[in-house]
Amino acid sequence: MGNKKICIIGSGLAGLATALRLAKRGYKVEIIEKNPYPGGRLNQLNVDDFTFDIGPSFFSMTYEFDEFAKDCNIELPFRYSSLNPIFSVNFQEDKITYNIYNDLYKLNEQFRKIEPNFISKMDRYLRYGSSLFEDTIDIAVRQNFDSLKHYVKSLSKINKKHIPLLFTSYQNHVNRYFSSPELRQILSLSAYFLGNTPHKTNGVYTLLSHTEFVNNGYHYVHGGMYKIIEGLIIELKKENVNIIYNSEIVNVQRSNKTVIAVIDKKGKRYEADQFVINVDPLIFRNKILHKRKYMEKIIERKHWSMGMLTIYVGIDIKLRNLAVHNYYIGKESNYHEMNNFKHYNLPNTPYYYVNIQSRYNPDAAPEGCDALMFVVPVPNLIYKKDWSDKDDIVSNIIKDFSNRIGMNIKSHIKTLKVFTPVEWQKKFNLFCGAALGLSHSMDQTGYLRPSNMDKEFKNLFYTGCSTVPGIGLPMAIISSRLTTERVIGEKITPIYE
Repeated sequence: MGNKKICIIGSGLAGLATALRLAKRGYKVEIIEKNPYPGGRLNQLNVDDFTFDIGPSFFSMTYEFDEFAKDCNIELPFRYSSLNPIFSVNFQEDKITYNIYNDLYKLNEQFRKIEPNFISKMDRYLRYGSSLFEDTIDIAVRQNFDSLKHYVKSLSKINKKHIPLLFTSYQNHVNRYFSSPELRQILSLSAYFLGNTPHKTNGVYTLLSHTEFVNNGYHYVHGGMYKIIEGLIIELKKENVNIIYNSEIVNVQRSNKTVIAVIDKKGKRYEADQFVINVDPLIFRNKILHKRKYMEKIIERKHWSMGMLTIYVGIDIKLRNLAVHNYYIGKESNYHEMNNFKHYNLPNTPYYYVNIQSRYNPDAAPEGCDALMFVVPVPNLIYKKDWSDKDDIVSNIIKDFSNRIGMNIKSHIKTLKVFTPVEWQKKFNLFCGAALGLSHSMDQTGYLRPSNMDKEFKNLFYTGCSTVPGIGLPMAIISSRLTTERVIGEKITPIYE
C-alpha cells in the first residue's frame, strides 16, 4: 500500500463507501464529482420550502450497512427505523387498499377472502424464498468472480432444487403459489426495484420477498435518505479525503496498460496510482475510453432498466390517512400491458408509487404541509424519446391520485417539479435515461455483469449498480467491498452478527 493514491470518479453511494473503506486502510483518496454536490441518485431536491429525496426512499438489508460500519471501524453515521406497514397497495378497479405487514396474521385478515388458505400458501412461498436467499446470497452475490469457469463452479454449489427458477419469470413463480390477481400483483411489485417488469425479471429474484417479509423488512432514514450521504461525507472528512466538485471527467491519459491521469472538461489533470469509476462502466468505456466494442449502437442492445418519471409535489395540507409508501395499481389490463414495456403507451391511470417524505422527515415541508414523491415506471429513451406530453401525463396522475384518496390536491399544490428520463439522463449520465442502469437479466448477472475490474487497464476499477453485484442500496454497499478487494488485491471477510 505505502503512499498509494486512489482517485474515485463519482460520489454515489458505492463511490463514497469505497472511498471510506480504502481511506481506512491507509490509502490517500481523492474523489472527483461532476455535480456541485455528492450522492449521485441518492440525493435531495430543494424547491421553495420543500425538500425531496430524489431517488431511493427506503432500503432493506440493514446488516450490509452494519457490516460496512464494522469494516470501517465507525458507528453507522445515520439513524433508521423499520416501516410498519411496509407499504400499502390501492387497486383502481375495486377501490380497495391493502396494508402490507410482515405479520402473516395481519395479512390474513385482509387476504383470506380472496386467497383461501392464505397463511399456509404464504408460509410455503416465504419458506422457499428464505431457502433461496440463504443458498445463493454468499455464493452468487457477495463474492467476486475471476473467470466464467469460477462463476459456473460457484453456481454448481447452489442447491439443485433452485435450477427451475432460472427458466421462469418472477411473475410465473409467484403465480405458482397464489391464485388471486391482487395478491399476485402485490407480491410481484419488488421486480420493479430491479428495473424491469415481473414478467421480464427472472424468478430467482423472488428472493426479495424474503428480505421484505422475513429477513429484515424495509426501513426509512431519520431526516431523509440523504442523511446517508451526509453521514459518509463527515466520516470521509475525518480521513482527510478530498472531494472536488464541478469537475466532469472527459478523457484519460494512458501509458501501455495503465491509466496515468484523468482529465476534466477544463483540462485539469488528476493523477493517481489507481482509479475507481463510480459511473456506469459501459458509459465510461464508451464516452471516456472510446472502446469500439462499447460503441453506443452496441451497448444499446444490452438489457437496460426502465425509465422513471418522478414528480415532486409540495402541498399545503397533511395526508394523514396514507402509509409512508403507497402503490397505486391501474386497471388489470394496464398491468399486463406494462409487461411489454418496449411498446407501452402510458394510459391515464398507470401504475405509480407515492412516498410521503415529510412523514419521516419533518423538515421536508413547512408546518401543516406534506412533501410527496411520485414515481412512475415508464419506457426509457430507447423506446420513448419524446416527452413533450409530460404535462398531460402528470396531470392525469395527479387527478387519479386525488380520486383514489378522496381529496382534490390540485388546488393545494404549492410546488411541483418533474424529472422525465431526459432529466435523469442529463443529471446523472444515465444511458437512455435508464434510472437503475443495467437490468437483472440472467445474461447480466454475476460474472456476466460488467466486471468491476477493467480488462485492459490493470489499475482501473468500477463500482456501483451497473457492475457487480447489481441494483439497490445494499448492493451498492456490497459493491464497495468487492471493488475494494480488487484494489487492495486481497479478500475482505465480512463481519455479520
